[in-house]
Amino acid sequence: MKAVTINAFGSPSVLTLVDCPKPAISKGEVLIRASYTSVNFADIKNRTGNKAKANFPMILGLDVAGVIEEVFDDSSGFQKGDQVIAFPKNGAYAQYVVANEQLVFHIPNDVPLKKIAAIPTVLFLSYMLTHQITQLGTDDSILIHAASGGVGTMLIQMAKRRGVKKIIGTVSTKEKAAIAYELGAHHVLTYENFSAKVNDYTDDLGVDVVFDSIAGAITEESFHCLAPYGTLVQFGNSSGQAGQIKTSDLHSSCRNVKGFSLGTTRALKPELLQQVAPEIFSLLQNESFQVPIAAEFALEDMEKAHVFMESRQHQGKILISIV
Repeated sequence: MKAVTINAFGSPSVLTLVDCPKPAISKGEVLIRASYTSVNFADIKNRTGNKAKANFPMILGLDVAGVIEEVFDDSSGFQKGDQVIAFPKNGAYAQYVVANEQLVFHIPNDVPLKKIAAIPTVLFLSYMLTHQITQLGTDDSILIHAASGGVGTMLIQMAKRRGVKKIIGTVSTKEKAAIAYELGAHHVLTYENFSAKVNDYTDDLGVDVVFDSIAGAITEESFHCLAPYGTLVQFGNSSGQAGQIKTSDLHSSCRNVKGFSLGTTRALKPELLQQVAPEIFSLLQNESFQVPIAAEFALEDMEKAHVFMESRQHQGKILISIV
């Protein structure tokens, strides 16, 4: 089979298309013939060595959409030919991948494959952030950092469906604001002095929830516009910098910080994903729920896909077609 591997950490040039054996499955696993995967920022972190442990050759990628090729035995909840999304065991940049059945999900017939293929990771993540880690309501004002990206575009739509009073997004350039507005944001601004602008938009009350996937200085400034009793949800580190949090920012104002990792949840509590999967597919059955796709690349053009991802010019998801 064809797969894209890396044999060292580094730039996008380390991504190499190779021939390798089709993987074997064990009990409780399925073999999936991949149709699509997507590029997530965690892939960049893994490729550069900021997140992954060295275990070369390594196949990157978090999610896949495709068709069941093989099950281990008759006790499987799947059969050959089933259309599924999954979070594979050892990467997704390949024509065939292995996944634990707990992390495989049937795709309903009325959900287009390409629509779900672009967003398994970001859709599960954004749903859990808005329905479990926080419980957004109609009285809430929220701030979504990186609002034009894969997770950001999902969070805006989740918040809109929950009737959130005020949705504010941040983006790196003004050109990226349009997609956030289109999906339902009320205000979109760049990162420069964003906290003062957020306070202006909220009559100096601040926001009730901040969704922060950036960390570093963005986390620190977010406290300047977080309301009393508000929650900062930290679920990523795209800046590569640690955000400094002072205890004095928390106790007297009754504010709190929550951390969340979909990767940790997949590893330790996969049943939580099974619980929310029906709700996620229900969203995708609604034609008004948009899945912005910034670009589509072939598997053999994975290097170009990573270059595009790192340019931070994309709005929405980057989809990879696998044949």
